[in-house]
Amino acid sequence: MGKRMFTMIGAGCLVILVVVMGLYFFTDFGHTPKPGTTNESKSSASTTSTVVKSSTSESSNEKTEDDKVANLVAEMSTKEKVGQLFLARVPVENALSDIQDYHLGGYLIFGRDVEGKTYDEVQSTIAQYQETSEVPMLIAADEEGGTVSRVSRNSQLVATPFQSPQDLYAQGGWDAITKDTTDKAGILKELGIDAGLFPVADVATDPNAFIYDRTIGQDAKGTAEYVTTVVKALKKAHSGSTLKHFPGYGNNQDSHTDIVTDTRSMTELEDNDLVPFQAGIDAGVDSILVSHNIVNAIDDSVPASVSSPVHDLLRKDMGFDGVIMTDDMDMAGLADFMSQEEAGLKALQAGNDLILSSTYASQIPYVLQAIEDGEYSEKDLDASVTRVLNWKEELGLLAE
Repeated sequence: MGKRMFTMIGAGCLVILVVVMGLYFFTDFGHTPKPGTTNESKSSASTTSTVVKSSTSESSNEKTEDDKVANLVAEMSTKEKVGQLFLARVPVENALSDIQDYHLGGYLIFGRDVEGKTYDEVQSTIAQYQETSEVPMLIAADEEGGTVSRVSRNSQLVATPFQSPQDLYAQGGWDAITKDTTDKAGILKELGIDAGLFPVADVATDPNAFIYDRTIGQDAKGTAEYVTTVVKALKKAHSGSTLKHFPGYGNNQDSHTDIVTDTRSMTELEDNDLVPFQAGIDAGVDSILVSHNIVNAIDDSVPASVSSPVHDLLRKDMGFDGVIMTDDMDMAGLADFMSQEEAGLKALQAGNDLILSSTYASQIPYVLQAIEDGEYSEKDLDASVTRVLNWKEELGLLAE
């Protein structure tokens, strides 16, 4: 009986010893963790997991936004796509029916459209445009400040007209520019205006130059800083930014009234005029407006707005992938050069994404016929529509 008991006790002890040794070797039981291992490693793994999840989430959001635009483009008819490429001047008549008939991408508001109207009336009118349009419209107005301001000339809309960049800078430097840009963006946004079509990126130091009063009035470096300041402030305020007038007006005459030829060398343009535009692109500008000036150093055959080499310079050499738009197509610099119907098509073929136009009623059918005839490809059409819709998405319009 005693022997048997001792044998059983011995066997039990042996089992316990085996279990303890297993715990010791396979779980590090009784060991002191080395720095950087065990719990620290678990913490590191957890952090890595969080980063991966965050990164995946961001990629997922970007993909969702891309999918939204891609799906919208895929659902559109050719006529609807072409209409998106027109930022039309608000017509005197049929403003609502034209939105539906031509599927217009946006309306450009001028002084006559807000003259004598109250704040509520302007808000209500713009809201009607949006309610009428199947795809949210881009509503824009020239609000550079100073000599070119559409909305703020009406004291019922803005207590004091927007000041020019030069006046603001003289009063308070870049801080004054930033504050004015933020305030202006807020006012426009409340009215329903998505883009003020500024800042002016032209370098002009001669007070006698046509464009001088609309600029910051500084050299290339100062103008680049102005452009960067405004673009960043607009981006923070979720308001559309537009650099103009590419590739730079210089001290040339007014293309509103004449066909203008710029004879400066490419070196001069690169060292001077293109500097602020590159600064704006680097700052993340949404869109760039191209002038009607004939710039000999880039293309001496046609105005910049309908020149492929000018647009290639923007896309390929300067790396801009946002929306490119024309200046007003009715200006003499282009209107006296070619017919409006032809100009609309030529502008798209050159690489523009948006046409600023009053004659969209004749230009759109002309473009549609060109697509049917194989003169303007569906691929290029889709690329431009995608850029326009991406801009609208970034401004929060497609969420409405």
